[in-house]
Amino acid sequence: MADHAPLQPQAAFGELSRVTMADNTLDTVMEKVAGLVKRTVPGASEVSVTLVERGRAKTAAYTGPLALHLDERQYDRGYGPCLDAVDGAELVRVHSTRTDTRWPDYMRAAREHGVGSSMSIPVPLQREVSAALNVYGTEEHAFDDQAAELGATFAAYAGVALANMHLYEAQERVAEQLQTAMASRAVIEQAKGILMGSRHCGAEEAFGILVTISQDTNRKLRDVAQALVDQALAS
Repeated sequence: MADHAPLQPQAAFGELSRVTMADNTLDTVMEKVAGLVKRTVPGASEVSVTLVERGRAKTAAYTGPLALHLDERQYDRGYGPCLDAVDGAELVRVHSTRTDTRWPDYMRAAREHGVGSSMSIPVPLQREVSAALNVYGTEEHAFDDQAAELGATFAAYAGVALANMHLYEAQERVAEQLQTAMASRAVIEQAKGILMGSRHCGAEEAFGILVTISQDTNRKLRDVAQALVDQALAS
């Protein structure tokens, strides 16, 4: 099946449930979410995923430049259906960009770009990051109650995937930091051993020598230790 072919909801949810944390990044998970929403929700022409972190909004994934443009128009002004959906944690539906009187300049821009209706669906996330799915349609009244319900259900699935991915990446960062710390400790221990042998001193004094060199040369302790080890191996 081609990527752009329509999907039944259960098939889309099945695809999302098979997304593995080890084989994806946060960005690719969000791209997957946007693509599946576009193929699943009737009337969807373009879809984007907005993330708001520390008060700053950005489009993390989008299926076409139209969605990105309309998202960024809202970010520039600080208001619009997407941001209201995030702030209020409520689905915001625009039945017709021609008759809706909210956010007049945004509605005008949406009409000019061929958007007749839209809905922004908050993604439930229990973290410092907020998110929303933005679904844009070319027709007015493209999204009925059934489409809104489907979008909300999809947002719940997306929230689980995004939260798990966020947690997985955080755990990976911790593991990488631990590995780096262990590597640094190993090379520092090697350098201490070299100094203890060459200067006939104890471990504490050898460490003090490394610290002094680090301070005097304004270099990281690990870099000083690595240079000493490299020098010893080369001689």
